[in-house]
Amino acid sequence: MKNFRSKVFKQAYEMVASTGKSFQVCLAKAWAIYRLSKRMKNEIVTFAYEKADGTLRKAKGTLKDIQNLIKGTGTENNKAMRYFDVEANSFRSFKVENLITVY
Repeated sequence: MKNFRSKVFKQAYEMVASTGKSFQVCLAKAWAIYRLSKRMKNEIVTFAYEKADGTLRKAKGTLKDIQNLIKGTGTENNKAMRYFDVEANSFRSFKVENLITVY
């Protein structure tokens, strides 16, 4: 099993390839995604990201106690962040490079 640092760096390299931004910016964003997912495993977190159409989305999401809601056998994806939206009561996802802030 890979450790968390290698996952963060791999995600940062993938962001560099897809966005063309500097590695430093992408690494900071990858660490923010890691911290967000770690917090979401324990609590409901409020965060904001840019949707595909360019609008800002403020969401409340969690990854805590959702195992009984998962219906598939999805594979891990470093390009998208999946979460359970507690306001919409359904699963959502966004591109990791579109994360704006975590409240």
